[in-house]
Amino acid sequence: MTDKKLDSTSAESPDQFHARKRRERRDAARIKRGQAPIDAGSNNGKQGKRPKSNHKAPPPSDGIYLYGLHTVKAALENPNRQHIALYTSANALKRLQENGLRDFPIEPQEVHPREIDKMLDSDSVHQGVILHCQPLPQPTMNDLASNRLLLILDQVTDPHNVGAIMRSAVAMGAGALITTARHSPSESGVLAKSASGALDMLPYVQVRNLGEVLEQISDMGFQSIGLDSEGPKPLESTFNTDKIALVLGNEGKGLREKTRTLCTDLARLDMPGAIKSLNVSNACALSLYLANTHLNKN
Repeated sequence: MTDKKLDSTSAESPDQFHARKRRERRDAARIKRGQAPIDAGSNNGKQGKRPKSNHKAPPPSDGIYLYGLHTVKAALENPNRQHIALYTSANALKRLQENGLRDFPIEPQEVHPREIDKMLDSDSVHQGVILHCQPLPQPTMNDLASNRLLLILDQVTDPHNVGAIMRSAVAMGAGALITTARHSPSESGVLAKSASGALDMLPYVQVRNLGEVLEQISDMGFQSIGLDSEGPKPLESTFNTDKIALVLGNEGKGLREKTRTLCTDLARLDMPGAIKSLNVSNACALSLYLANTHLNKN
């Protein structure tokens, strides 16, 4: 159901474009003052990388860094999130307040954006705010039994894709996103930024044995439907219950054979146009829409 050629996550995002333009303006100002661009000598005159610093993101045992306005706002508003420290520029603090954040669960520490630059990789678009926090606690499968719609990913590896899928899942009212513990992205700043706040709005459950989970949700009354281009029927003709779990495979190989055999049904997405396959995040969005339409009719 997926097509690597259609994956646009490697393209420059608007945030990355504006960040690059800011770096170019900064280096132009340095040249005008008679100073060399940052790292220009070691990069053949091209746009320099940020200087190395002793300020690095903490190891996983000491929490994670989340960054970006939407991401940090959602994390601060999540009562289940344990916050450690909040670093923000004056402008980012103002924008958080303008976006409706009034009561901060942790005291903001106002810093210059360059200090935040030192904490992250050069490609991280932080928008002047970074939150040091703990990963969210994992719910149990029993906690998910009352939901009508679940989304399951079988070894989808790209955090940008998984983040985009999270946004679609929240928009379509899914109760949780379940992934494999191996060959899937763990909770991180990249995943959270791609999800644009959805990480703190949707349970993200990583499991060791996906086969056991499929058997569990079957016992809970879910119809698990694996998306497969060779599925016997279109997805919209496959729904037959009021509790649905959609199962999608990774970006290259799709569903693993064992996963296919444990799904209640297999189904396909019929495309009327010349292109017959979709990127996994687009396939998820369309599948969630069709499932949600079916559930609302019932």
